[in-house]
Amino acid sequence: MVTQPKITLTIAGNDASGGAGIGADLKTFAEFGTYGIAALTVIATMDPNNNWSHGVTPIDAQIVKDQLVTATAGPKIDALKTGMLPNVPVIEVIAETIKEKNLTNLVVDPVMVCKGETEVLNPENAEALRDLLVPLATITTPNLFEAGQLSGLGTLKTLDDMKEAAKLIQQKGAKYVVVKGGKALEGDKAIDLFYNGSDFTILEVDKIESATNHGAGCTFAAAITSGLAQGLEPKEAVLKAKNFVTAAIKSGFEYNQFVGSIFHSGYRLEQNKGI
Repeated sequence: MVTQPKITLTIAGNDASGGAGIGADLKTFAEFGTYGIAALTVIATMDPNNNWSHGVTPIDAQIVKDQLVTATAGPKIDALKTGMLPNVPVIEVIAETIKEKNLTNLVVDPVMVCKGETEVLNPENAEALRDLLVPLATITTPNLFEAGQLSGLGTLKTLDDMKEAAKLIQQKGAKYVVVKGGKALEGDKAIDLFYNGSDFTILEVDKIESATNHGAGCTFAAAITSGLAQGLEPKEAVLKAKNFVTAAIKSGFEYNQFVGSIFHSGYRLEQNKGI
C-alpha cells in the first residue's frame, strides 16, 4: 500500500522566472518529499524592456478564498506557508480560512518588497500581517527590512537589533521567529537568528559572494514548512532549511541580466556527490 505523503500548502505569488514564489515553494516541497499544493495570490513580473521594472497584479480576494476552499477539501494539510500577499482583503481571507479550518504549522514569510526593489508593496500590509497572520504563525521568517517593519524598530543594522526585533515580533503572537540577516550584516558570515521566546540561536555560514540568491527567502520558508510537516521540531526544521537553502545558493546560476536564481535541487545534488 502506498503511504500518503505529507501535504504542504503554499499561499503565495507567481514568479515566472521560477526562482521565487509558488514555483520555488513547490520545487522545495518536492525536494523534501511532500505533496505540494498552491493557492495563487499575485502575479509578479519583470520587464526587461523597461529597466527590469516590476509589475504586481493581485488576484481577487474571492478567487483566493475559492482556491483555499479547494485546497482544504482534500486530505489534512500538514503544514502551510504564506508568501507575497498583495493587499489587506487577501490577508483577511487567509487568516479567516486558517482559523475556520484550524490549520496548524503555519510559516509566515512576510514578503513586503520584490527582489531588487526598495518600495513596500502596500504599507498597510505590514499592519495586517502583524495583526492578523503573525499571531497565527508557528514560525515567521522576516528579513531585516521586514523585521524592522513588524517590530516598529525601523532599520536593523546589528545582531543586537535583530534580537530586539525578534523579541517584539514574538510578543505579537508568533511562537518562533527567524530574523534573516543574510549577507546584510558586516563581517564574513551570513547570519540568521532563531528565537524561541526565551533563547537565541545564531545560524551562520560563510558568506557566498555570488549574487545567485533570487528566491532564497521563499525557499527557506518552504523548507521550514516541509520540515514541520514531517514532524521536525521548529528549531530542527529551521536548521535543516538553512543547510538546504545554502546549498541552493551555492548551486545558483544567472537566470537573466537582472537576477541570479538559486537552484532548488542543489542540496540533493550535493548529497549525491557525497559532499
